[in-house]
Amino acid sequence: MGRRVLQAATALLGVIPVVTGVLTMMGLDDPIYREAGLPAHALLDSNLRFFGGLWLAAGLAMLWLVPRIDEQATLFRVLWGMVFVGGIGRLLSMMLVGAPPWPFIGFTALEIVGAPLIVAWQARVAR
Repeated sequence: MGRRVLQAATALLGVIPVVTGVLTMMGLDDPIYREAGLPAHALLDSNLRFFGGLWLAAGLAMLWLVPRIDEQATLFRVLWGMVFVGGIGRLLSMMLVGAPPWPFIGFTALEIVGAPLIVAWQARVAR
């Protein structure tokens, strides 16, 4: 699969952290957390909003990469490395606290397995 398909996949995958980053910046008012019925807690709300901002910025950086996908290998790898490490964090949570709702188990698998695959794909395209 070539450059155009990688660009389309990156654009599609970049939209996910943009949308979820905006939602997470709502803190405990994010629909996922509101539905969980968590009590108001300033530390949790602050951390959610902070991490939502980081996630939003990562998504915007992915979208910025799309037209220069074969030229920006370092940034591409850093961003997907962040996704991979985030997946490791989710896996640790599953091991230590328990399983989250099923979509998040799928996200974890995609983060841990998919991130290295997309980095390898980008490396092939860049050559």
